[in-house]
Amino acid sequence: MHPALDPDQLENLGDLDVRPATPEESADPRLMHAANRVAWDQAAEDYERRLAGSVERLRAGRSSLLPVELALIGDLHGTVDHAVHVQCAGGEDTLSLWLAGARRVTGIDFSPRMLDLARQLSTALDAPATWVEADVLDLPHALDGTADLVYYGRGSIMWVQDLVAWAAGLARLPRPGGRLVLFEGHPAEWLFDGDGEGGWLLTEYDYFAGPEASRGWSPAYIERLSLPDDEQAWKFARAWTLGEVVTALLGSGLRVETVTEHPVDWYGGHRDVHPAERGRVPLSFSVTATRP
Repeated sequence: MHPALDPDQLENLGDLDVRPATPEESADPRLMHAANRVAWDQAAEDYERRLAGSVERLRAGRSSLLPVELALIGDLHGTVDHAVHVQCAGGEDTLSLWLAGARRVTGIDFSPRMLDLARQLSTALDAPATWVEADVLDLPHALDGTADLVYYGRGSIMWVQDLVAWAAGLARLPRPGGRLVLFEGHPAEWLFDGDGEGGWLLTEYDYFAGPEASRGWSPAYIERLSLPDDEQAWKFARAWTLGEVVTALLGSGLRVETVTEHPVDWYGGHRDVHPAERGRVPLSFSVTATRP
């Protein structure tokens, strides 16, 4: 099972190609990131279709962040001059940090097509936002020590192929005393799926598997693109274990303050599982840290 796909929608994958990454691919994180950049440029077509709705929601003051994320971030009014969002995609979550009170925001992503959407979004809202094109493994040193808050949000870490470089980059961005807030899907979530009767069953997913390559998207994740699936770029995703993520952050020089597992359904899947049953499984996790 692919870690980037909604388990409840696997029957809708059709002819989606999924395979383990080859040893040569696995040995070259930047090769995999370059492929992901092309794939996400293609997937931006789906975000383009939703741009008007994003403008309408943000203009009405409706955040795209989940309540658990807003609780972790807190009220930013008067406390956060500059918030940086890494792997910002189309910028809706980035601008939600502005709604939460950050005076100015910066979004970083490797997809120029996604960043063009983010610019359109911030222009429509007249928001104080800067958009930077960069891979998460090569974050610009011009932003070192500039952030009161670094936000790293759901659905991002599965696309990262080098956790040491990832953590080192995140650790450079906060000012001394600045915070990192990370909220992500729990890697153990992919071990479970609905049994069709409101409960859970164990999947065949390997918690310790490495990167997988796929071509095409689940319609539950990205709506059908105009480019046929077999002409789309290969992309690489993986579910890092919770231990791997926390160990990388501990080694980055950040002071990890909390690691919390949540029964929060971060992407709206598992609709066929009873709410009480969903509360028995860690579906997401968060990490908060500061720069000494």
